[in-house]
Amino acid sequence: MKRYSKSHHTTLSEINITPLLDLAFVLLVIFVITTTPLAHDVALALPTASMRPKDPPRKPNYVSVDSRGQIFLNMQPVDLTGLLTDLIRLRTENPDLSVIVRGDSRIAFQHVKGVFEVLQQANVIKVSLATEPTAGGN
Repeated sequence: MKRYSKSHHTTLSEINITPLLDLAFVLLVIFVITTTPLAHDVALALPTASMRPKDPPRKPNYVSVDSRGQIFLNMQPVDLTGLLTDLIRLRTENPDLSVIVRGDSRIAFQHVKGVFEVLQQANVIKVSLATEPTAGGN
């Protein structure tokens, strides 16, 4: 029969503080990084500049095709030839013209294809197609 000495059966009465020190150092690093230093700069008299108002952001133009195939440019009903002339006029006023095409999901693609052909004829470069996100997020 094997006998064990008492030294093997002593209870551990010391607390390991290594994880506590690691946590303290991590918190110290976080506080050092996130706090802004209090720097005292040299007192300067900076030059002044005039305030120029910003240009208002350009509003995109919407071409919509409803479920009956009717075309709207910025909520105004148009046909394909009227759409072409209006787009050419808008592009000459604003060379950076952007158009968002919105087509009803129940119509044939042929109606939306006609709108894209008119956009190409009017030489509109910035064109987007509006869609809805799917319910599942995929």
